[in-house]
Amino acid sequence: MDRAPEQVAPVTLHARAGEGALAARLRREIRGEVLFDAASRGRYSTDASIYQIEPVGVVLPQTEEDARIAIQIAAEEGVPILPRGGGTSQCGQTVGAALVIDNSKYLNQVVAFDKDARTAVVQPGMVLDRLNAYLKPHGLWFPVDVSTSAQATLGGMAGNNSCGSRSIRYGNMVHNVLGIDALLADGSEFYFGRSDRIAGAPRAYQALIGRVHAVVRREAAEIEARWPKVLRRVQGYNIDMVQPGAEGSMLAHNLAHLLVGSEGTLAYSRRIHLALAPLPQHKTLGVCHFPTFHQSMQAPQHIVKLAPTAVELVDRTMIELARGNAAFKPIVNRFLKGDPDAILLVEFAGDDRGEQLAKLSQLVELMAELGFPGGVVEITDAGLQKDVWEVRKAGLNIMMSMKGEGKPVSFIEDCAVPLEHLAEYTDRLTQVFAKHGTRGTWYAHASVGTLHVRPVLNMKEGGAKQMRAIAEEACELVRRYKGAAYSGEHGDGLARSEWIEPIIGARLMRALEEIKDLFDPRGLMNPGKIVRGSKQDDRTLFRFKPGYAAQQLDTALDWSEWNAPGEAADAASSRGPETSATSSRGPETSATSSRGPETNAAASRGFVAAVEMCNNNGHCRKFDAGTMCPSYRATGNERDLTRGRANTLRLALSGQLGADAFTSEAMHEAMDLCVSCKGCKRECPTGVDMAKMKIEFLHHYHKRHGVSLKDRLIAYLPRYAPWAARLPWLANLRDSIPGLAGLSESLLGLSAKRALPQWRGNAFHLDSIAAPRSADAAREVVLLVDTFNNYFEPDNARAALAVLEAAGYRVHLARAADSERPLCCGRTFLASGLVDEARAEARRTIAALQSYVERGLPIVGLEPSCLYTLRDEFKSMLPGANTDALAARAVLFEEFLAAEHQAGRLNLKLQALPQKKALLHGHCHQKAFGAMSQVAQVLGLVPDLKVETVESSCCGMAGAFGYEVGHYEVSMNMAEAALLPAVRKADANTLLVADGTSCRHQIHDGLKSGERPSAVAREAVHVAQVLARALAAPARR
Repeated sequence: MDRAPEQVAPVTLHARAGEGALAARLRREIRGEVLFDAASRGRYSTDASIYQIEPVGVVLPQTEEDARIAIQIAAEEGVPILPRGGGTSQCGQTVGAALVIDNSKYLNQVVAFDKDARTAVVQPGMVLDRLNAYLKPHGLWFPVDVSTSAQATLGGMAGNNSCGSRSIRYGNMVHNVLGIDALLADGSEFYFGRSDRIAGAPRAYQALIGRVHAVVRREAAEIEARWPKVLRRVQGYNIDMVQPGAEGSMLAHNLAHLLVGSEGTLAYSRRIHLALAPLPQHKTLGVCHFPTFHQSMQAPQHIVKLAPTAVELVDRTMIELARGNAAFKPIVNRFLKGDPDAILLVEFAGDDRGEQLAKLSQLVELMAELGFPGGVVEITDAGLQKDVWEVRKAGLNIMMSMKGEGKPVSFIEDCAVPLEHLAEYTDRLTQVFAKHGTRGTWYAHASVGTLHVRPVLNMKEGGAKQMRAIAEEACELVRRYKGAAYSGEHGDGLARSEWIEPIIGARLMRALEEIKDLFDPRGLMNPGKIVRGSKQDDRTLFRFKPGYAAQQLDTALDWSEWNAPGEAADAASSRGPETSATSSRGPETSATSSRGPETNAAASRGFVAAVEMCNNNGHCRKFDAGTMCPSYRATGNERDLTRGRANTLRLALSGQLGADAFTSEAMHEAMDLCVSCKGCKRECPTGVDMAKMKIEFLHHYHKRHGVSLKDRLIAYLPRYAPWAARLPWLANLRDSIPGLAGLSESLLGLSAKRALPQWRGNAFHLDSIAAPRSADAAREVVLLVDTFNNYFEPDNARAALAVLEAAGYRVHLARAADSERPLCCGRTFLASGLVDEARAEARRTIAALQSYVERGLPIVGLEPSCLYTLRDEFKSMLPGANTDALAARAVLFEEFLAAEHQAGRLNLKLQALPQKKALLHGHCHQKAFGAMSQVAQVLGLVPDLKVETVESSCCGMAGAFGYEVGHYEVSMNMAEAALLPAVRKADANTLLVADGTSCRHQIHDGLKSGERPSAVAREAVHVAQVLARALAAPARR
């Protein structure tokens, strides 16, 4: 539609009673998804800020036409419109009582690309990392490298005027956007671009821009006097960048710059035209160490004279928290020396390697001149540089990993001041924090005077008052420094809109309101942001509103470690000796019945605290690296995301989804596709362990709804396994008689497209072994064989035994103290939430292994999910000294061999195999517990064997998950993302290696059937099998 905006009219918020009609109309007229249920609205009610406002509903448009129609319908109904990408805004830009248009699932394509012109046109849902992966083969990238690049969409970056670590070289988002195809709320569709093309544009567009120019001309003097001058100025609308000059003239400018940073309040960005940059060929990195924070803030004004591409601050708090993160600790230890109070990461980049090395040397010299000789760790290795930047990029999440109610809060976090004032500004702001009884965390963009500083506040209690007082003093500080900006990167949103006027003055604030009204006279586009905003500390808009409280649960697991450190210790001491693993509780006694009310309350608070650790930053939305989050990668749904599940849990536990919401079907739907990969346990910087949360949820859900026959058959498998193994032909009938697989699908929900694991009559525990093997060996180990390798693939256990004996170890086979059925870790019970049954198995296992543990023997396991249960869930089911001791001794087969090899104790003679390459797929839990390097190292002991690891997420089988008919398609989608294409490419001379029994079955099924079956019959094998084949001589019996 080609018409000029009409006069200003008030917003008419859509009545809740009419949502059914609105949702019905949307479903009739668009092809995309329409979500109006309470749980979906709840998941979209918040972002990475402190705010939470329930939207009217959510639309996921499949096409650009869908988006246009949805906006038109909303406008006709008087419903506000809120465009959204990754939902990672720090200041509340993407929350509001509006119809949310989520672009991320479908509108995420590169529409046009010109390599020679170095330009690209993208849809708003395109993720930055995905775009750069597309551009990398062409030697190009989009250089606005925000720390959330794995989840940030280009539409969100344009709306926010994002900046990134290297803005000193490449500028902000506004400097790299060439044009925007936009939709206005009145239905107008315009291309906003260069000012020299206005004459050929539609008349309505010319009229709109003419009025904008009139406002900017009128306020030119005020803009010159009051508008911030620093590079990182992202408050309000960029009226300083669209100045046409005197009347009758036209200075060159770009009208798209008015939309960049407008936070969706002016228009909807349908397509974004980008300027690209060549990828630098060489980089060097200097890690500058400072004994005091103040000294680190004095240095940037000198360092920038060396023309670095980035100068990034990391303070002591972030260093300490990173060292406490299992994924980051080994990286930090490689680039940090001594005990600095702060460090600066200084990067040089370009096409001449010699030049970058020379600049690194100049940095060393400069630091010496500044009084810090030897204060630079020089890094030229590209791999280590990448790892260091990953730690820095995780800065926000690392800061948010603080346990307890106090968290670093975003509201003054990126004020931008001239470099010469940076040290003084940080000193004064630190004093402000101390005055109000708190402290701040500091990190980020020292090169341009924009530091992310977050005061630690408890937003459930008195944090709002502290926030107001600190904000007022911080704003006054910023005003003292000429040219400074109150918002230097993360925009305005709900947190900072009210602070625009104190910086630019009332006159320019009214000018911004005029601009808003020209574009959006009815105020429908993301109202309440930038202009006519709410108060920053309006608690009714907070995530933790007045009266927020979570229900107390009798938790099945012990969650007290997630409380504030002091409270966790108190809970541990209150348990007393009777709650240890060797307590007198009988097998039918639950943990909750014996802990006592104080400890139960601590565990319940700990569970809520663990859920609330999710800060909504959305790192779980990353698409290509690591494991997290496989279900989201398969479906693209917010519901199937670690963040989405955590939000649903929080809303349910706090009563915001209605009574009994925690055990509702909506909650079950949110948890259903979680494959318990534990990717989030390691990769989420705040440590959200959704796999363990799913166990807790299923425990309560099944107590209310009961356990299905299918779930019971799977859960109790270790207990009936001895009987099934006696008659394997009978137990295996399901896959040998036509029709039975289909019957099992109808009756039990087990997919007929899959064959079940085959029972073996020669289970490993039946082997006649009268005494420990290799009795004359000086070194001893305990081999713990799990249910799956015992009954279904006993050759793996025999291979492991042969390898350990060949290496000269005296091998004890773990047996139950009562000599009854084999030991079990309880994993199958945990997968169904039957925690009491799993606890009984854990108690048997701890008792059987205690004498070995007391002697300090390693407990070696083969199946990752089982072995790591001893190190993880056992501690939550039976917290105590004996459990901790067992956890400390439990190691995976490869972890043990790798440690022995590193210590020089491994005497394993191996010979070359016919295959010269091994393609390794890591079990999710191996990745979660950081064991993949050891697995590759052990395979590398085989002479001439090249080991290549598949860069994949979860295989999709995840125990029994992939066998269920309702999960089959999602399971295969997970496998097809990376794993199955990689194994299909492997030739017949490549070994396929996977330690997980479910992983091996997924590879078997994926190669045997499906749309792209393999021409060669292939099977994946356990590492123990590979080593056993490579033994130079048979193991001595």
